[in-house]
Amino acid sequence: MKPIRICESQGPMSFAAATHEKVHMISKDQEYVRLDDEEEEKDEKLKDAAPAPQVDKYLFKSRTVLITGQVSQEMAKDVTARLLALAEASATDPITVIVSSPGGHVESGDMIHDMIGFVPAPVNIIGTGWVASAGALIYVSVPRERRFCTPNTRFLLHQPSGGTGGMATDIEIQAREIIKMRDRLNRIFAEATGQPVERIEKDTDRDYWMSAEEGIAYGLVGKVVKTASEI
Repeated sequence: MKPIRICESQGPMSFAAATHEKVHMISKDQEYVRLDDEEEEKDEKLKDAAPAPQVDKYLFKSRTVLITGQVSQEMAKDVTARLLALAEASATDPITVIVSSPGGHVESGDMIHDMIGFVPAPVNIIGTGWVASAGALIYVSVPRERRFCTPNTRFLLHQPSGGTGGMATDIEIQAREIIKMRDRLNRIFAEATGQPVERIEKDTDRDYWMSAEEGIAYGLVGKVVKTASEI
């Protein structure tokens, strides 16, 4: 079986772009599209180690969920479990989600994005470090007034990238699906920021970086905070 090729696209996705890009190899049954700024490290390995039990205990007590590192199916499962457990403990007390991520697996980002809206408890999101790609998708899962960031946070929006080897018809299907995904993500960011879809399309045609203050002006960030008391 030929490996699937997952690539970083720097321009609008086309049939040709889906077949001529730099490669990350995975098996056919693990095919997915990435929305990230860096190639995933082979042994990055789930290696965003889970917090130590004592730390985990205090995170639960403080109703805090950490989303750090590559967005993956394993991360989505863990974050969803924590959100559901915290919502069961209290459906009215707010949950704080802290995000610092270069992005990753789009559908895993979708899962976290949707589950944050699904749980009955209100959720505040704090961006710190960098909030990029699929990390930004998670970040905009709450209303703007619940989106915070620390002063030195950087944000990155761009379009998804991907591709597959194999028969030409499969490659063409993947290219069409990536275009559909790009359009869907553009609509999500347009709604979250208040920017026209056309502006989002233009900006995400290439990597679009923003500082915390630029994120405020863009409509991505609700408030820049230096201390927890400001939330």
